[in-house]
Amino acid sequence: MKKFIVIDGLDGSGKDTQVNLLAEAYERRGRKVTVRSHPCSDNKYGRKSKEALLKTGKVNHIKATVYFGLDAIRSVQMYYYNNDVDVVIFSRYILAVMYLPNVVNTIVYKIVTFVLPTSDCMFFLDITPEESLRRIGSRDEETEMFENIDSLRQNRERSRKFTYNWNVVSADDAPEVISEKIISKCLESD
Repeated sequence: MKKFIVIDGLDGSGKDTQVNLLAEAYERRGRKVTVRSHPCSDNKYGRKSKEALLKTGKVNHIKATVYFGLDAIRSVQMYYYNNDVDVVIFSRYILAVMYLPNVVNTIVYKIVTFVLPTSDCMFFLDITPEESLRRIGSRDEETEMFENIDSLRQNRERSRKFTYNWNVVSADDAPEVISEKIISKCLESD
């Protein structure tokens, strides 16, 4: 049976670190793993989403979210239904809807979770906005539109509307502690 895992969280929460640690754990067990980190750079939707994220304004805000969604849907079509893969791990997935205007984001989330696959191994890495901003500042990357203290605070609060049935893990802990919690939960449901 295919395993579908999602790791999401605010910027700087350690999503890609945890995805890589989890992928390594499954590969050590002989499983064939595919990792998708959205927005992906291997297709036009992911590239357009990333391009919009590096700009400001409401139009780019909506463009980033819509292209992100198309990128994620493309990944589902290509990898979730691929029988050559045992484990599919997404970094960033359906929580991008939280960046849409309130009320709209709730409706879109309900539709998306009805149409797209979900799993009991969906993790939200909950990090304080202050720690998130500190980690973002330590990276050598361009700053995206949501990578400021006000957006981080707002989006952390918004995330609570959507993560009620997710596995919420404190991302302020050490990476090894977080990884142990995620791997344990994933393996118990194998």
